[in-house]
Amino acid sequence: MKTLNEIPCGTAVTVKKLSGEGPVRRRIMDMGITKGVELTVKKAAPLGDPIEITVRGYELSLRKEDAGMIEVE
Repeated sequence: MKTLNEIPCGTAVTVKKLSGEGPVRRRIMDMGITKGVELTVKKAAPLGDPIEITVRGYELSLRKEDAGMIEVE
């Protein structure tokens, strides 16, 4: 299974699992990224960090480290 930081720009995926612990996991969930939600990778910064995604109708920037905790398909 792939993680969000491995997905190329312009691709729509579905969240399958959130890893991570405590406050980081809670922050990701508070941003609307939960199991079963569909999101689209819009673009990445020139050096690859952060990446911009669309989730639940709004734009969101995530660090690659945090995106690596989100398993998608």
